[in-house]
Amino acid sequence: MKPTDEQTAAADVFSVGDHLALQAGAGTGKTTTLTLLARATDRHGRYLAYNRAIAQDARTRFPDTVQCKTAHALAYAAVGHRYTRRLNAPRRPAWQTGQALGITKALRIGDREVAQKALSNATLRTVTRFCHTADEEITRHHVPRLRGLEDAGLHAELAAHIIPFARKAWADLQHPDDGCVRFDHDHYLKIWALTWPRIQADFLLLDEAQDTNPVVEQIFLAQRDHAQLVMVGDSAQAIYHWRGAKDVMTGFDGTQLALSESFRFGPDLAAEANRWLHLADAPIRLTGTPALATELGPVTQPDAVLCRTNVGAMAQVMTLMAAGYRVALAGGGDSLQALALAARDLKEGRRTHHPELILFPCWGDLQDYAAHDPAGRDLQPLVNLVDTHGTDAILTAVARLTPELHAQVTVSTAHKAKGREWPRVLIADDFARPHDNTADGHTDTTTPPDPIDDAEARLAYVAVTRTRQRLDLGGLSWIHDHPDGTPP
Repeated sequence: MKPTDEQTAAADVFSVGDHLALQAGAGTGKTTTLTLLARATDRHGRYLAYNRAIAQDARTRFPDTVQCKTAHALAYAAVGHRYTRRLNAPRRPAWQTGQALGITKALRIGDREVAQKALSNATLRTVTRFCHTADEEITRHHVPRLRGLEDAGLHAELAAHIIPFARKAWADLQHPDDGCVRFDHDHYLKIWALTWPRIQADFLLLDEAQDTNPVVEQIFLAQRDHAQLVMVGDSAQAIYHWRGAKDVMTGFDGTQLALSESFRFGPDLAAEANRWLHLADAPIRLTGTPALATELGPVTQPDAVLCRTNVGAMAQVMTLMAAGYRVALAGGGDSLQALALAARDLKEGRRTHHPELILFPCWGDLQDYAAHDPAGRDLQPLVNLVDTHGTDAILTAVARLTPELHAQVTVSTAHKAKGREWPRVLIADDFARPHDNTADGHTDTTTPPDPIDDAEARLAYVAVTRTRQRLDLGGLSWIHDHPDGTPP
């Protein structure tokens, strides 16, 4: 294909050696553009991929002058290989690790008793969260907030107890041969980052820059003095803030350009995407390819159903299976199985190790929290699903999932759908609608509904741009009646 004007502009900036941030909207050919840059020079570069699958695909597309790896692969070659014995160590329960670190008894905080198992789990999660940051030592803000202990004072009390054990765990992880904490890939990445590594390359290409962990951002930006930096991504697809990811594009010190012509869909779908881009206050707007007649309307036999949550995805799986479809679940059913097993433990009067539910002594306690505590509102769909179908039915459905290659329909969360596309897509009904102001069951037409959260708008943008042929807005159709739904 002949390069577009936008791709040519990016190539011109790259050729003169300027640092470059390239905002690339959904389906605008960002990888094609990066290979265009790489093939236009005989300099040697590195392409930093978001995951291993993307790195493997990139190796087939980039010239031999560009090494395509993840940040983890670079870290493994530098320091991670020293920890091979620990990486291959058998799994052990978090409570055993906690015991080895000195966590031997429960802790009373407020009206909650935090069991030894919950404290051990929180300690290991603290270390993981630290590993995703650019920080040099473990502090209070790395300690996760536990359900039922969201209050700032209660969390501070928890953190004061956890931090010494988390620091002891991090010290344990420095030993290459043996230790009580199970060593994983994020640990050697952080150990490498703390050495302030220098990556030998003439230029670096950072993909999916909008979802970069601060630890990778730190490594990337530290190469500025000796390598040309190029980052590419879509700020409107920054949907992983909840797990520590950071959009490093908008504040980047370099030339800012955009790719706005989508080769995935036509003008009508581009207009729908732009509605959500406006709501997300995104820096770009898209145009569709006129030759692609992507439609918006009802879809009775979708190739994919996209959901807001894992629980919403499980509900869709069960509905579609009941209708006789062979159903696949993007990413597999492990997380849903874990939730169902945790719910079964609580219903049978046992505590669970699941990090989301670890503080609840029984199912009734969780039901009460989900129904009456504002912080637990997002757990209500799980409670409803379990109370309606039972845990055995959920576990049976997970066991009946079909591999995507042989499925009639794939169910996915919008998060797991990022980077993918299907011919016909249906948006499920669990996408959040801003609360209408109601009184006594009647809508108050004089007071407008809540404004649309920009994080929800970004997630909706990801969802609506996964289709090539036809999109059923389904659970996002409420946007037509929202006062902010039509961009100026």
